[in-house]
Amino acid sequence: MKLGVFTVVFAELPLAQALDRVVELGLDAVEIGTGNYPGDAHLSPDLKREVEARGLEISALSCHGNPLHPDEDFARRSHETWRHTVELAGELGVETVICFSGCPGDGPGAAQPNWVTCAWPPEYLEVLEWQWSERAIPYWIEEARVARAAGIRIALEPHPGFLVYNPETALRLRDAVGPEIGVNFDPSHFVWQGIDPLLAVRVLADAIFHVHAKDVYVDRHNTARNGVLDTKHYGRFADRSWSFRSVGYGQGEQFWRDFVSALRIAGYDGVLSIEHEDGLASIDEGLAKAVEVLRAAVLREPASAMWWA
Repeated sequence: MKLGVFTVVFAELPLAQALDRVVELGLDAVEIGTGNYPGDAHLSPDLKREVEARGLEISALSCHGNPLHPDEDFARRSHETWRHTVELAGELGVETVICFSGCPGDGPGAAQPNWVTCAWPPEYLEVLEWQWSERAIPYWIEEARVARAAGIRIALEPHPGFLVYNPETALRLRDAVGPEIGVNFDPSHFVWQGIDPLLAVRVLADAIFHVHAKDVYVDRHNTARNGVLDTKHYGRFADRSWSFRSVGYGQGEQFWRDFVSALRIAGYDGVLSIEHEDGLASIDEGLAKAVEVLRAAVLREPASAMWWA
């Protein structure tokens, strides 16, 4: 298993300087944003050459957007970025493209996305069924065909606010569309929902195409008072039920050792891509801690090389 970083954290740096920072951290791989929410700060005609010159690899291209958005212009831009990213992945020899499943509105004529989280009143389930059957499944059936032709795997990142947000919804779309659909597994998105990431690894298994290393702190007092659904600004740390943290500052180092072991048992031996979204730690502090914790958790030698094998 290798360690990498989602380079959006270095968006203010030119490509060469960003890659030099990755090397300084002792990492093996980079995940590159190609547009939509992550932006495309490090796209360059020299990308492949600059990466390979430093002995690095590209673990994935990321274009998180919302191609199912009820605003046709927003959906079109998200879709076009996704399609361009598939083409770029083929040119670069990268097999995994990360994105969101998307979230439609509540029906034709909607203006904004509508994420359904409750089964009652009954019209909510009607909205949800329309979103899946009329928008999500038809869209991703076609995009899976495009990905298949390009030799690309689609790693949808389960994230609240989108139709795919937990293992069950990820597998629902995969079952409806095909094996080209898998997940970019970010344990922090599961933990704050109350999902056990170690169990989720077992459930998703060979559908795990890529992994984000990001932690989350769950404030037990605020959760006990208001539950885990929280719409307060991310900067209101004292008031929120949960906050994203650097690896090791949320679940602790034992969790990360267990998480790496669970991934190995499930057959994942790819990259752990560090995603820094910690408002309480600087970039340097957060990345240094993440590298320290993950390096200790990752077993460098495969089991076949051990003396008892």
